[in-house]
Amino acid sequence: ATVAMMTLSACALLSTPDPVQTYRFGGGVAAISAAATASPVQVTLRRVEFPEAVEGDKLLGVTGTEAAYIAGARWVSPASDLYMESIENAFAAQATRVRLIGPRELTRGQRSLDIDIRSFEARYDAPGMTPTIVVTARARLLALPERTVAAERVFTVEQPATANRVSAIVEAFDTATRDLNTQIVAWTDASAG
Repeated sequence: ATVAMMTLSACALLSTPDPVQTYRFGGGVAAISAAATASPVQVTLRRVEFPEAVEGDKLLGVTGTEAAYIAGARWVSPASDLYMESIENAFAAQATRVRLIGPRELTRGQRSLDIDIRSFEARYDAPGMTPTIVVTARARLLALPERTVAAERVFTVEQPATANRVSAIVEAFDTATRDLNTQIVAWTDASAG
């Protein structure tokens, strides 16, 4: 009996976990363009803040007041890292009046851009229904060196998934992120001057 129990417990330790598929959002940008103005406004991007529940590699689903991570799916990197890459790519491709200075650059800007992601989740009206991806961000443009708020805005993007499948949900996250980034780049271009 003891040998059988030891064998069973060894099997439990060696059992393979359920497979997990990894995904990404905010993929590559088709074309990189230089800022259209001769001397663009230098804007320093601070590290984007994410809520603790979604800053890692898990996809969050919310139904009413209940929250759970979507089984069998993870981001290939923490969502906060993927978002930083996507917003930097969006500025490189779309900005016309500003040059974004990323957190890894040592150059100081004339303005600072703070982005706080407030929600980054798949919202379900009822269990099993097709979710809507909701991404909300607060952006603040600060004048340097005083750090006074030059402009502030809250952006919300709602992107319905085409089906209640992980691949469709990830595609909706990607579309919502690109839409949010396009809005933030246009707003920053208009507000930074």
